[in-house]
Amino acid sequence: MKRWGILIIVFSIILASCGKDNNSKASSNQFPNETVEIVAPASPGGGWDTTARAIQKIMMDENLTKQNINVINKPGGGGEIGWQYLKTRSPNTISINSSLLLSNNELGLSDLSTDDLTPIAILATEWISLTASNKSNLSSGKEVMEKLKDDPESLTIGVAPGLGNNDHLAFVQAAKAYGVDVDKIDFLVYKSGGDLQTALLGGHVDVASTSVSEVKEQHQIGKLKILAVTSDEPVEGIEEVPTWKEQGVDVVFPHWRGVMGPKDMTPEQIAYWDKTMKKVVKSKSWQKIRKNNDWQNFYKDSKESKEFLEDQRKKYKGLVKDSGMK
Repeated sequence: MKRWGILIIVFSIILASCGKDNNSKASSNQFPNETVEIVAPASPGGGWDTTARAIQKIMMDENLTKQNINVINKPGGGGEIGWQYLKTRSPNTISINSSLLLSNNELGLSDLSTDDLTPIAILATEWISLTASNKSNLSSGKEVMEKLKDDPESLTIGVAPGLGNNDHLAFVQAAKAYGVDVDKIDFLVYKSGGDLQTALLGGHVDVASTSVSEVKEQHQIGKLKILAVTSDEPVEGIEEVPTWKEQGVDVVFPHWRGVMGPKDMTPEQIAYWDKTMKKVVKSKSWQKIRKNNDWQNFYKDSKESKEFLEDQRKKYKGLVKDSGMK
């Protein structure tokens, strides 16, 4: 009996040990299995940083992971430094992205492409406006295009902070669609959106291509006039402004933001981020942040994002060529 008792005790210890090993193994297989990093490829305070910190807060508030969540700012190179950093990280790290990933590659400023990373989601978009100085006496986007078609150098068009970005290429697409000789357009480049707005208010440029959020308030109080928007339907708060399509110019141009991960993520890891990002964009906190920043809902899951980015890559290839910057 004593011998049987010893055997039972030994057997129990072995079972407990196996159970512990199995539980440990199950725990190590959980994802994310280490601190989550959200890369903002810019300095604190901008749109990418705002997006990253919004995701961080919502993931914490909604208990979407048991891991710690850190926002990592990696400014420089129009997103390049942050995205190169992401490329070296584990699937526990994601980064905010935008169309600069595409235009940087097409302009030869980066060797990174969508093939080097894993699309996870497109979260939201800003729409781009064509806005006129009150001193220009312009009344519509179509009128701007008519003048430029007759004489491409008849108007000055302001953009910031450089050529090749969304604001510039959105205008290139609209002008090209209307039959304007894009190579002859007189673009004036400003260092920031604030500088561009000052130039508009002072009448130093006739029109500017810039995000709706940067000029919406000035339009509403009558100091500037938004002539057209790149959305597919009127923008909330400025419903009186016609879209390009409503003015006979076949252009819809989103200024989107999304998230992506490093290359070669497993289907299970992608599924986790899919589920997480869907919960983020459905949360009340995200809806509030989105409205406060004049972002429009533009959610696409990982599969839809991959298809969307492939289409966008073709589009940007053509636009960069049309702009004469290739």
